[in-house]
Amino acid sequence: MSNPKTFSTTENEVTDIIDVIRKLRNDLIKDFLDERNLATYVADHYKIADLTPVKVEFIKGELKKMLIAPVDVEWYKPILDDFGTTGSAALSEGNERLFYKEIENMLKRFIY
Repeated sequence: MSNPKTFSTTENEVTDIIDVIRKLRNDLIKDFLDERNLATYVADHYKIADLTPVKVEFIKGELKKMLIAPVDVEWYKPILDDFGTTGSAALSEGNERLFYKEIENMLKRFIY
């Protein structure tokens, strides 16, 4: 799976940083909706070789809910603070972990 893309913006641009975060988050969620990517990620990060079809369906259901959910501004506060302070935000300079961590929190509820 690809890491969230680097995006940098300045206050002079009319780009809404929350929309950028939502797009990057949703792109990552869509990657996880592909069962091959999901299985590979779980195997690599949690050493679980095989997810049951029931668990996969529950995980995919949660991922779909995440897709339509608004961005949790508290969760992405480090990116928003960085943007507020500097007027720009590079979303793949260490902040990409926030995107994965949000999904990992959900995965842990279903794989253990």
